[in-house]
Amino acid sequence: MSDTATHCPYCALQCGMNLRPAPSGTTGAPLTVVPRPEFPVNRGALCGKGRAAPALLAAGVRLTAPLVRSAVTGRLEEAGWEEALGAVAAGLARAGREHGRDAVGVFGGGGLTNEKAYALGKFARVALRTSQIDYNGRFCMSSAAAAHQRAFGLDRGLPFPLADVARTGCVVLVGANPAETMPPALRYLTELRENGGTLIVVDPRRTRTAERADLHLAPRPGTDLALALGLLHLVVAEGRTDEEFIAARTTGWPEARAAAMAHWPELVERITGVPVPALREAVRLFCAPESAMVLTARGPEQQSKGTDTVGAWINLCLATGRAGRPRSGYGCLTGQGNGQGGREHGQKADQLPGYRKLADPAARAHVAGVWGVDPELLPGPGRSAYELLDALGGEVRALLLMGSNPVVSAPRAAHVEGRLRSLDFLAVADVVLSETAALADVVLPVTQWAEETGTTTSLEGRVLLRRRALDPPPGVRSDLEVLRGLAVRLAREEAAVGAVFPVDPEKAFPADPEEVFEELRRASAGGPADYAGIDYGRLAEGAGEGVFWPCPEGSAGTPRLFLDRFATEDGRARFAPVSHREAGERTDAAFPLLLTTGRVVAQYQSGAQTRRVAELNAAAPGPFVELHPRLAERLGVREGQRLAVVSRRGRAVAPARLSEGIRADTVFMPFHWPGEGRANTLTNPALDPVSRMPEFKVCAVRVEAADADGPGGVRREGSGGAEGSGVPPVEGPR
Repeated sequence: MSDTATHCPYCALQCGMNLRPAPSGTTGAPLTVVPRPEFPVNRGALCGKGRAAPALLAAGVRLTAPLVRSAVTGRLEEAGWEEALGAVAAGLARAGREHGRDAVGVFGGGGLTNEKAYALGKFARVALRTSQIDYNGRFCMSSAAAAHQRAFGLDRGLPFPLADVARTGCVVLVGANPAETMPPALRYLTELRENGGTLIVVDPRRTRTAERADLHLAPRPGTDLALALGLLHLVVAEGRTDEEFIAARTTGWPEARAAAMAHWPELVERITGVPVPALREAVRLFCAPESAMVLTARGPEQQSKGTDTVGAWINLCLATGRAGRPRSGYGCLTGQGNGQGGREHGQKADQLPGYRKLADPAARAHVAGVWGVDPELLPGPGRSAYELLDALGGEVRALLLMGSNPVVSAPRAAHVEGRLRSLDFLAVADVVLSETAALADVVLPVTQWAEETGTTTSLEGRVLLRRRALDPPPGVRSDLEVLRGLAVRLAREEAAVGAVFPVDPEKAFPADPEEVFEELRRASAGGPADYAGIDYGRLAEGAGEGVFWPCPEGSAGTPRLFLDRFATEDGRARFAPVSHREAGERTDAAFPLLLTTGRVVAQYQSGAQTRRVAELNAAAPGPFVELHPRLAERLGVREGQRLAVVSRRGRAVAPARLSEGIRADTVFMPFHWPGEGRANTLTNPALDPVSRMPEFKVCAVRVEAADADGPGGVRREGSGGAEGSGVPPVEGPR
């Protein structure tokens, strides 16, 4: 059997790899990873997660049979597919009949392929006819997406290929740590500096990425907006604006300029903690070369003002003429494996395929025509991700969840776990028994990336083909097969009460991914994210380097956006007149420190998959609390000592890790673990008013001894109440 050319299941780089059958007689993973140097993005390089990805295919690691919660024991027990699918269809239908169609919710994931995301959105709106669908990508890129739309009229994470990063003159990397989150991308920053370019990193921690920078700015968490405005103030004051570009290709400059001029350097230093000389040096480095880029990630985006914060960084690009030109512009480093494609084709609360707006009558008519239903049947926009989770057990009584683990990944996680437990019915489709799946009434085992074919869209907007390399184990089905099976059974449920299902479920929900993609092409045609000119045959051509959207029928694709015009009605980019405002909550005597969260190199997102890989767990075995030695000395903390971090929402416990690379007023926790070390027990669900992004990246906390009576000499930093530990067991009945 020959190698199968495919892509990594993890981050949005979607690194190319080959999968080769393991030698006969070997135990463990049935496949091994072989480099694929011809794929242009990673050129054969992989991080540890990618190299270890086949470990999840091994027997005994993943789910291989449906699980149904016993009415007698209250525990999940193995069942057949007919029983499991019947129970899910009955649970969803019952909630809809008794409480209305919007009492049924659907929660998707940014790791689902384009075909799955498309089918899930269609299933919610046609089979369930509910408006209550959103996905975990709302927690990742939504603020950048909203700012992109507002400024440029189109959201694609990077409007240029990653290769351009190495050839620009300066990169400002804001709240991103690719050395740990997407290591193969680090080569572009290395090549940037080798080519004479400069790197500025904005991060409250001196991360592995910041160590490589020419200039590191370490603002107080939650002040990135003020920082961007202060830099723009200096650009104006020092006469570094590109007035010709502003006049020819933008609108809204006078208002944005006036807002920036209210943020003079000394004020910005007081707000952010970044010294004025460092601000001036950043402006000099950014404006000196002919080309420059600003790239953001979750740091500035996961804030209750994330859309405005990203808008302020876009303003900096526009004011200096560093957008819509070769090797210049603003981009977002999308996080999840299909974080880009997952937000384009209909699993968002307000969206239809092709990045069409659900509230747009023309968009509804087009998509309804492809689906063969009356546009009036399609529900309107629903709740955003956190608002949907917060409504569970109240207005939303049943939930179908695919490819997400909000028990670990959602903000105010103890509260979200409680809402999941309060549901009348919960069904989860997943590869493993995640912490969320352990709460379900029914768990459906589904295929992994190496066991199925489908497309993803990378952070560059590059549509790629993942290929099936082996058959799934008996008892495992694809998500597409699950949706078709549920649609068939929901049609029976409706027929039993004399209702008419709006489509033929067998035809409307095919299980073949290429057939689904062909329909996706038609549904996206003419939309902002137009895939009409892409098909599986084209994606398989050559080295399988993919096709950049938008790609209308007959197009070669669009690697670089906005070179001639922006995607707004008048072709001009729009400045955002934004001003600094405080985070959703402030520090006080009870909670005097700031918490920020993030990832470590050996784990991924909620850790549901990577925590099951021995090699990765050996490298990153558990959570920790990173704090500065000066803060540790003030608190009487020693390296490795168990600490409790307490916010207004709960308490998390993990060992101390001392580092001079973090601000003395800030502590850091990675968010990959459940239980007592669950960082998201602490985080604040305050929402951005535009993107509905929760404020993961800044909240007020105190640090104290892990034990209730405070042994170990830790002096408490503040006092006050919290919601609780948020670590109830996940086994047993809900």
